[in-house]
Order: sequence, then C-alpha cells, then structure tokens
Amino acid sequence: MEKDTEVYKATVKDDLTKWQNVLKAHSSVDWLIVIVENDAKKKNKTNILPRTSIVDKIRNDFCNKQSDRCVVLSDPLKDSSRTQESWNAFLTKLRTLLLMSFTKNLGKFEDDMRTLREKRTEPGWSFCEYFMVQEELAFVFEMLQQFEDALVQYDELDALFSQYVVNFGAGDGANWLTFFCQPVKSWNGLILRKPIDMEKRESIQRREATLLDLRSYLFSRQCTLLLFLQRPWEVAQRALELLHNCVQELKLLEVSVPPGALDCWVFLSCLEVLQRIEGCCDRAQIDSNIAHTVGLWSYATEKLKSLGYLCGLVSEKGPNSEDLNRTVDLLAGLGAERPETANTAQSPYKKLKEALSSVEAFEKHYLDLSHATIEMYTSIGRIRSAKFVGKDLAEFYMRKKAPQKAEIYLQGALKNYLAEGWALPITHTRKQLAECQKHLGQIENYLQTSSLLASDHHLTEEERKHFCQEILDFASQPSDNPGHKIVLPMQSFAQLRDLHFDPSNAVVHVGGVLCIEITMYSQMPVPVHVEQIVVNVHFSIEKNNYRKTAEWLTKHKTSNGIINFPPETAPFPVSQNSLPALELYEMFERSPSDNSLNTTGIICRNVHMLLRRQESSSSLEMPSGVALEEGAHVLRCSHVTLEPGANQITFRTQAKEPGTYTLRQLCASVGSVWFVLPHIYPIVQYDVYSQEPQLHVEPLADSLLAGIPQKVKFTVTTGHYTIKNGDSLQLSNAEAMLILCQAESRAMVYSNTREQSSDAALRIQSSDKVTSISLPVAPAYHVIEFELEVLSLPSAPALGGESDMLGMAEPHRKHKDKQKTGHCMVTTDHKVSIDCPWSIYSTVIALTFSVPFRTTHALLSSGTRKYVQVCVQNLSELDFQLSDSYLVDTSDSTDLQLVPLNTQSQQPIYSKQSVFFVWELKWTEEPPPSLHCRFSVGFSPASEEQLSISLKPYTYEFKVENFFTLYNVKAEIFPPSGMEYCRTGSLCSLEVLITRLSDLLEVDKDEALTESDEHFSTKLMYEVVDNSSNWAVCGKSCGVISMPVAARATHRVHMEVMPLFAGYLPLPDVRLFKYLPHHSAHSSQLDADSWIENDSLSVDKHGDDQPDSSSLKSRGSVHSACSSEHKGLPMPRLQALPAGQVFNSSSGTQVLVIPSQDDHVLEVSVT
Repeated sequence: MEKDTEVYKATVKDDLTKWQNVLKAHSSVDWLIVIVENDAKKKNKTNILPRTSIVDKIRNDFCNKQSDRCVVLSDPLKDSSRTQESWNAFLTKLRTLLLMSFTKNLGKFEDDMRTLREKRTEPGWSFCEYFMVQEELAFVFEMLQQFEDALVQYDELDALFSQYVVNFGAGDGANWLTFFCQPVKSWNGLILRKPIDMEKRESIQRREATLLDLRSYLFSRQCTLLLFLQRPWEVAQRALELLHNCVQELKLLEVSVPPGALDCWVFLSCLEVLQRIEGCCDRAQIDSNIAHTVGLWSYATEKLKSLGYLCGLVSEKGPNSEDLNRTVDLLAGLGAERPETANTAQSPYKKLKEALSSVEAFEKHYLDLSHATIEMYTSIGRIRSAKFVGKDLAEFYMRKKAPQKAEIYLQGALKNYLAEGWALPITHTRKQLAECQKHLGQIENYLQTSSLLASDHHLTEEERKHFCQEILDFASQPSDNPGHKIVLPMQSFAQLRDLHFDPSNAVVHVGGVLCIEITMYSQMPVPVHVEQIVVNVHFSIEKNNYRKTAEWLTKHKTSNGIINFPPETAPFPVSQNSLPALELYEMFERSPSDNSLNTTGIICRNVHMLLRRQESSSSLEMPSGVALEEGAHVLRCSHVTLEPGANQITFRTQAKEPGTYTLRQLCASVGSVWFVLPHIYPIVQYDVYSQEPQLHVEPLADSLLAGIPQKVKFTVTTGHYTIKNGDSLQLSNAEAMLILCQAESRAMVYSNTREQSSDAALRIQSSDKVTSISLPVAPAYHVIEFELEVLSLPSAPALGGESDMLGMAEPHRKHKDKQKTGHCMVTTDHKVSIDCPWSIYSTVIALTFSVPFRTTHALLSSGTRKYVQVCVQNLSELDFQLSDSYLVDTSDSTDLQLVPLNTQSQQPIYSKQSVFFVWELKWTEEPPPSLHCRFSVGFSPASEEQLSISLKPYTYEFKVENFFTLYNVKAEIFPPSGMEYCRTGSLCSLEVLITRLSDLLEVDKDEALTESDEHFSTKLMYEVVDNSSNWAVCGKSCGVISMPVAARATHRVHMEVMPLFAGYLPLPDVRLFKYLPHHSAHSSQLDADSWIENDSLSVDKHGDDQPDSSSLKSRGSVHSACSSEHKGLPMPRLQALPAGQVFNSSSGTQVLVIPSQDDHVLEVSVT
C-alpha cells in the first residue's frame, strides 16, 4: 500500500475499518495486512511521508495488540536481495498464520464432531448424519494429501457401524439401524472405479441406503485411499474380510435377501476388487503377491458354485422352469451395467451374466476359476486349501456323472487330511470316495473304503451298519471265479490285541501240543461270521543250533507267555490333541559383570517333537496291495463269529519238525473277502525241539567234602527216548569212593515244563565193581531226578613224596594239592563211568571232593627230650567231632615209643579253627636218624545224628629227620666289673657255652668230621646276631671252632656287647653251622634263611682253640665263596644244623639294663 497520508486518512483507513468489522461479524480472527513499498517514492523526500510513519500508523490503528499481523513487502517486482528477503518474510508469516488458522479450525471441527458422536445414545441420533460430518473431515485430509489420516476417519466409521451391528445381534439395537434393515433389492456389487460414488453417498445422506449400499460406499472410499497409499494388497485383504462380514451382518440384522442375491453380490465384488488391483499393478507384482488375492479367487469360485447349484446348472438334466425363473430374477437384481465397465470385455457383470446363461458356459467359467484357484493355492504352498477346492470340484464332477475325474481330487484331498490328521474331513471325504468308487466299479477299493467307514466312530451307527452290510452282501454273492480272493488290510476290520502261549514259554518238543490264544478286537458294528481265521507260520532251522537246546530254550524263553501288541496305528497321523505336551521353561540371560538381568524369555525344549515333518507317503489310500502268503505251515480256526469288541480265538497244533516257527500273517476270510494283517509285530515265535537223552550229575552243595556222606543229584533228561521197564544206569565203582545205598530212595518224574508227573521207588543194587540203579518208567521228553549219597575216603597228601596217601583211588595223578596260602582245601577227583540204556558209549563223570582238614606237624625240643606236635585245621564250614587220635611209627621200631600227651578221647573242632595233638618221643637205644609217622583221627559231623555207616579215620603221614639233640648252646651276659646291673652305653661281657651232648653218632659222619689220635672232632661256626637291634656286638661276632665229638665236650666264647636300650632285653641269638672243607663234593648249599645276616661277620684268628686261621669278612664273601668255586677259587662252605640237633637253653632269657646317669633322653625297650 503506497498511499500518502491524505489518501490513507481519506479512504484506506475507512476501508480497513470496514473490513475488520466484517471479520468480527463473522467471528473470524485470522487476518493479515500487507504494506507494499515502492522505492521510487523515496526520491521525493519532501513530499513523501517517511515509510516508517505510514507503517507505524497502520500498526497503531489496527495492529496495536497483534503487531505480527502487519507485514511490509518491499518493491516486489524488482530482483534484489532486499526484495527477496521481504518476500521470504512475507511467505513465512503467511504460512505460519495459515497453519495456525487451520489447526484451530480443525480442532474446533473435531470437537464438534466428537460432541456429535457422544450424543449417539440419545434418541433421534442419526448415523448417516454423523457419517457425513466425519467424512467431511476425511475430505479435508484427502485434499491436503494426508491419505493416512483420511483413511483413519473411514476406519473409525467402519468400526463404529460394525459395533452397532454386533450389539444389535446381542439384543441392544439402535433405532437408526432399522433404515439399514430394508430388503435387498439390488446386488450389483462393489463400485471401485469411481473416486467417489455420489449416487450411494446421496442415498446415505437421504437415509435411504441399504446395508450393502453403505458397506459398498465405505469400502470404495477405503479402496481409493489405500491405492493412493500404494497398498493394493491391503485392499484385497480388507475386501475378503468385508465380504464375509457383510454376509454375517445381513444375518444379524435379519435382512431379507433373495436366494442367490448375496452370492451374486459377493461374486461381482470379488472380481471387481481383483480387476481394480490388476489395473494398478503389473503382472510381476500380481504373481509375487498371489497370497493376498487367492482368497478372493477362492471365494468367487465358491459363490459361483452355489449359484450353479441354485440355478440348476449342475444337475444332470439341466435347469428346469423354476431354475430359469430364479436365474432371471437374479440377473434383474444386477440392474444395468455401469457405464465405466460397459466397454470392458471381461467385466464382472458380463462374466456372471454369461456364466448363468447356459450349462456349458457355467461349466467353463467354474472350471476356469477352480483350476486357477487350485494352481494359485499350490504355488504358495497352501496345499490344504487347494485340496479343499479340489474336493468341491470332485463334488461337481460327481453331479455331472464323471466319477473318473472326481476320484483324483478326492484321493488328493484324503491324502492331505490323512497327513495332517483331520478326522472329520477324512470321514466325509471317504464317504464321497466310496460313492465314487462304487460308480466306477472298483470293487476292491470300494470294499476297503467301506471297511474303513464301518469302523469309523465319527459316523452314526446306521451309516456304519450300512457300509458293513455292503461288505457282507458282496461276500455272500456267488463268485464267477471261485478261486479269486479280494485281499484287504485287517486294520479296519479287527485289531490283534494280545497273544497267549500254552505252555507259557512257547517251547514244545516234537509231538507235543501247543495252544495259541489270541484276542481280536472286532471294529465292525455288527457280529460277523468268519469262515476261517488262519495264521501263516514261517519255519526255519537256526544255523547256530547250539543255542537252541532244550535246556537253553526252557531257561531263556519268556515265562508268562503273554505278548501284547501295540495299538494299531491310526489311519492318519497323530492329531494335535495327542501330541506331547509343551515343555516350556523360563530363560534368563544375565550380565557377566554385575549379574544384572539382560533378557528373559520362554523356550520350548521339545520343539523337535512338536514340529516333526509328517511322512505323507504312507498316508495315501490306494489299493492295499497286501500279499497273501501261502505255505505248508498254518494254524487254522474255522467258523468263528466275531462279536463287536474283544474276541478270544484258540489255535491248537501238534509239533512235528524241530525248529523255530515265526507267526507271519493273520488272515480272516469272509466269503471271497480276506482281511490280512501282513506282518505280526512284535515278532512272535515258538520253538519245537528234538532232544537227545542226557545225564547230568551235580552235587547239591557248593563243594563235596571227603570223609562224610555227601548228596549228589542225578538228572536224566529222556529227550526222544522212552524209559522202559528194566532200564538202569550202571555205575563203575571207584576204589576210594563208595555209593551208599538207602532203602527209601525215590525218583521224581517231571515233564519238560517242570510239572510233576509221578514218583517211584528207586532200586539200587551194588556189587564189588558195579552199582546198578533201576530207572522208573518215563515217557519221552520228561525229566527223572533222584539223589544218592556218596562217600570219599579222607586222607592228606604225604609230605616229600616219599610215601603215598592211603585210601586214594589213583595216587599222584588224582591228587591236586591246591594249597597256596594254607587256606584252601586239598581236592581229589574221582572219575566214575556210567553206562546208560540209550547209548552204547559210557559217560564218564568226575566228582571233586575237598579234604576238610589241613594238617601240619612240628618237632619240639626240651634239652634231649623230643616231642611231636600235629596241628589239625578245619577249613570247611562244618563243625566236626574228633576222636581216637593215634600217631604210630610205620617202621615198627621196638626201641622207640610215642607217648600221647592228650587226655581227651573226643574233642570238637569248629569251622576255621585248629586242634593240636602232642606226643613225646622216648627211646631206649640210639635213636634212628629219621622217623616215619602216620597220624590218624576219627571224625564225624557234629550237627548230625548217628550215621548209619562207620566213617574212615582221617590220616596224615610225615617224616622227621635228625631230631636228636647234639649240641646245647647257652649264652649269659655279665655287667661290667663293679656294677650290679648292665647300663646303656656300657660294655658288657657275653659268654657263650657250647656243649656236646652225645658221643659219635651216625649223623656225625660227614666231611666236617676229623679224626685225631685221641678223639674225633668236627668244625663248627658260631654266629651272634641280634635281629631286634637291642645290642651292639663289639669286635668279632662269629668264629670257627673245632668241637670234639664226645659227650659233655664244651667250648666257651667270650665277646663284648653294648646294650642300646634300657629295660629287660632278650639275649642275642647264637647260631651254629657246620664248617665244611672246600673239597666237600656234595655239601648242600645253604638255604636262604640259613645264611649269615650280619654284614660285619668275621672269624677270630686268635680265638680260643681255633686251629683254622681263615676268616670270612661278610655274608657276601661267604656266598661268593660258594658261587665262585667253579672259577678255581676253593672256599669253605657252611651247612646249617637241623633245628632238632641244637638246643638253646638260654632262649627266652632277659637281662635287666638300667639307663645311664648322663642320659637326657630315656629310651626303654619293653619285650
């Protein structure tokens, strides 16, 4: 505005005032004053009022409180930076004020709309009026290109109307809904090719629209906006929901709809939506989004099918007059074709009108739609939906009398239902398939399907009986081919529940009778007479027949004889209800640093069980193809009536040939129809054996004890041999084992199943060489058991092998001395030859007896007096009573006497305990160099009563050599002079006195004996050893002496020892050895325990009466002397004197040692 002051005051101000008054009258607060400035006016500065004055004046007059409502635009036609800045300021201000105004007015409009919606519970509220109000808001958003906000408005209207319809169905209806309950008179489908269907909008505004009109207009607006948003696939999804919802809403509102009208509306709407989507998308997009549109194709196919059935286009004779009239009425309800589709060759209107025009046209359109739908479902993996459409197509073919085309679709649908476990669809499809197979004349398939339906509990009882009767009627018809059999699976006819063998172990001998009882559960609804039930049996002879002996079979086969069969697998995989329960567990993941919870969730641990892939290859129901086995071995049961439920059927067979028989097939024949269970699982077998006669002898106890009666069990397995009267066992008698005959011996006869058959007295006749046992009469495949008592003579092995053990059957060869540690009993084997009546060969058995005692002996000395000690140890678990113990000299020496020191005639000996017997040896003349003794003692079990026979005594032989005492050794320790007792650390004097007790004897005549003018002498070596380390021997601890061989010849040895401990200390040991010269050719080597054990052994050259000056430095030197003789270095040898020839009279003597006074630590030895 470029006005001077006069012009502004004269006209402009008044015009601005009037303009603002008009705005106030209309309650408008949105205005803006723009002042246009021209730079040319600035040149005349005297006549022009300054710009700021005009702007300030306008602001003062009109923008006093709102200064931002006044904007200056400088020279807008020029291209300058100042002009550009003014334009930017102007446009920014204008945009800001426009947004503020729009927001304020839009908020006011929404408030008014919200207020109107809240009045919907008041009487007289109209949904159509509210619809127009909210749609105006949607129009505003649409004009502003805010399509998402505009779509929200229509979605809210859709949800509001749907809620009112649902409430109406629940009994809470609004009055305005009655306008939408008008009968449907037009069903021309959705109109999606116009942005706004003004015709339907005006009908809504006039409150004359029907439910379909409202829904059609509302969806058309939603479709337009979704296409603006480039979401065509959501259009398809919403369209499918809309069509299904409209059908339900018409039912809820109880709107009167002519038959087929709704199907026409749905069909036209589906095609309209599909063509609308195709019009805005290319073929590649459509092919990649079939999953969104296939539902519309399927729904259109379903509605076209309904229209064809309704108009008689599927019937065999074609449509009648009534069907034609109905078709005319339906086409009339479509009205005239809309102008926007009139020029389209494949418009929904034209397709529907053509499809209803003739039977051929309908078939063409319906098949095209069905095949297209099936192909689309298959391409996206929705096999179940494809099979469902195929099932409808099969029904169409059945109505068209083309069952050969229908069968493939029914089989495909049934396969899918079986794979997924849909029980009711399976039943329904099987009914359709049975009808199809009946029309096609597929007798075997029809009977198989009928048996499945007869056992299907999803059918009514009448339907099941009908299909069962179909089977029975066919079976009762005379067959053109008498030998022809129709083989069907037994699974649907009956089920094998369990099987029971008698005998229970399923083992029978040749000629025996085996009973097999099976439980069959009939699934037929009526009793069925079965001509025969046959079990095919496979016979085989095991290669590893050594395992199939009668003993193995009877011990290793099952004992109860009952085999339970698992329930038959369902005709379809497990349903969702029978799947394992979900194993859900909480899962927590914590931070490793502060143990804080990071994530939590739920995991399923058995997802591999729930999501397993179902194998569908076995689910397809095709002709059974069950092979009927025919063999020589069958079990048969004829004329059986199977009642519904469990039935018991018994087979009996007599075993003829040994081997293993496996039950392979179970067959039931009803006329020419055979129901076959091809494989019986788990595997059922029974064994037939042919057994050779056998004799088995075994002791009843863990081990047989020698010397007392022991029971032995005889088991005769007759096998195929029959024991006749007069048959007997001939036993050869062993010399050291007796067979005891009892007057009341009896034998038990059992069958092979251990059932007692009889018992009979056992006759036993014995002679010197043979014992005859007469067997009771017994049939084949029985067992005879009896017990006999045997007695083995007791004895102990002779020591040293110089004398044989008395009472033994075969000395040396049969003695098995198994004594290793002294705790095992000596065993003796007795072999007995037995002649059996069924064999020309003898049977040799070996019975092992254990001697219950272990005996040892010892020679005891007291000076020249000698004693023999015998120790008897009871190694068995029994207690015995010992009596009449004797020890005799087998050489019968007259000058030797054995005087017993045991006074008790009887003495008990308990298990694992020992008893000692002692005799004193007395002689009148020179004792013999060796003594041969035999010890005997009577024994009997302590727990038993008086035995009927007398038992042989237990004997033990041994030999004692060099038992006469030749030398007496006496040692004595004296304290230091001036002391009463020995002290630790002080040297004490040890005196050893070696005394000869007898003159020259026969045992002295050896290489060590030397003869002088006056007497004989022998060389001895003494050794002082303290194994307990109580004494320290100082100086020489050994030496060689020349000992005269004369009674009372004495030699003294003195040496010094030092006590190491305080207390009563035993004396050191003094050992004597014979000192043999190096030229001794046959002197025996020293035993390991006779070698000198003192490592500092030496020979005192200056000792008393020591003529020999040789010395031995150590034990090693002595051993090397013996071992190096072959190297040409002759060395003397040592020979230990027998224990009986040396008596240590100071053995057990102790010396008191007191501690020294300066000891701070006191060590005391207590022995």
